[in-house]
Amino acid sequence: MPYVLGMDIGSTSTAAAVARWRGETWARPEVVALDVRSHVVPSVLHLSPDGSLTVGEPASDDPGRTTRDFVRRVGDDVPLLLGGEPCEPQTLVAELAIWVVERVSAREGEFAEAVVLSHPAGWGPHRRELLHRALRDLGLRNLTLLPRPITVAESHAARGFPGTTAAVYALGGNTFEAALVRRNPRGTYETFGLAQGLDAVGGSDFDESLAEHVRTVLGREFAGAARRAGYPPLRGLLPACDRAKRELTVATETDVMLTLPTGPVRVPVTRAQFEDMIRPAVRSTVDLLVRTVQSAGLTPTQLDGILLAGGSARIPLVTDLLAAALPVPVEVEPDPQSTAAAGAALAAGQVVSPHPRRPAAVATSIPASEAGAAVPAWPHAAPEHAVHGEPPPRPPVRITPLNLPKASRLALARGRGREG
Repeated sequence: MPYVLGMDIGSTSTAAAVARWRGETWARPEVVALDVRSHVVPSVLHLSPDGSLTVGEPASDDPGRTTRDFVRRVGDDVPLLLGGEPCEPQTLVAELAIWVVERVSAREGEFAEAVVLSHPAGWGPHRRELLHRALRDLGLRNLTLLPRPITVAESHAARGFPGTTAAVYALGGNTFEAALVRRNPRGTYETFGLAQGLDAVGGSDFDESLAEHVRTVLGREFAGAARRAGYPPLRGLLPACDRAKRELTVATETDVMLTLPTGPVRVPVTRAQFEDMIRPAVRSTVDLLVRTVQSAGLTPTQLDGILLAGGSARIPLVTDLLAAALPVPVEVEPDPQSTAAAGAALAAGQVVSPHPRRPAAVATSIPASEAGAAVPAWPHAAPEHAVHGEPPPRPPVRITPLNLPKASRLALARGRGREG
């Protein structure tokens, strides 16, 4: 069945969604399970000794062969070192994007009609062109880039948000973005004003704040356990804090569960305690959103709403502080971690609307070793000038096969292996 694919590669996690052609229209996007444990996969790449890349947290962390948080580095002149080799950040993003495309196409049995990848709000033409070039070099040409605020707005609009002008509040794992969007005469969204952001603010930082609370409560017991375990701090602390953080979005209290060499321990924490820990950081994001609105010459009453996205957007304190600072409706989806990916899938449907291309053959896998093999492929992407607000034209019929170059020393791992 024809489908389109939307992706959101964040600094800490990657999400994807597909929309399928049903009858005479594209159906509501469905989130794709990229990991056996979760619908998202960590935005982490690990270089194996044989030169292949695997996606997700490795079984054993080798800092020299594992890289994360490379999305924020796109545009830097200094490459990252992976296994002792210099790697351009945009190449790593492209490798992860292709991994998602291959994983989804293997599941669906054919290639996507179109692919849209959301990118950070503050990216300019230079960063977008770097990523486009890296994707082309790896054989992926039918991909359109859209700013994350646009894909977030498209997702909220599909769920019933009727507004014309909105502020987008995207709180991820360790980054925050504030931006403004408005509906244009064609009925799609475009960005305006100056997008702003903060680094080192997000869910990972909230986990660390909770972890520090646990260390303080356990005191010498934790310090002694960490020394005996030989891994200070204990490897399970941050995942346990992440679980507690998620539970506190719906519960008023929970426990951080740990297993020390002396046995299991519980550290109780209430939502009020957790909110006190993270309040300064959340307030800084709200203040930046207010300044973003003011810098565009708008008053709060000119906004139709605030659209939330990102894994930490469901924290009740976020909505409370936003509502107090900007008295307009605050919209958050049930799974804000997938909001941008779902909106990207909706935008991908516009690339091939109104009718999808009917492939003559169905692919069950994507060969990477036979450069000249005849494999099903998809049309080229919409031109770069169509990214911001302009509706992308229907892709031409000419097709280009997806093949990783033989010379690439960063070829994706094949087979089952560890994939996140």
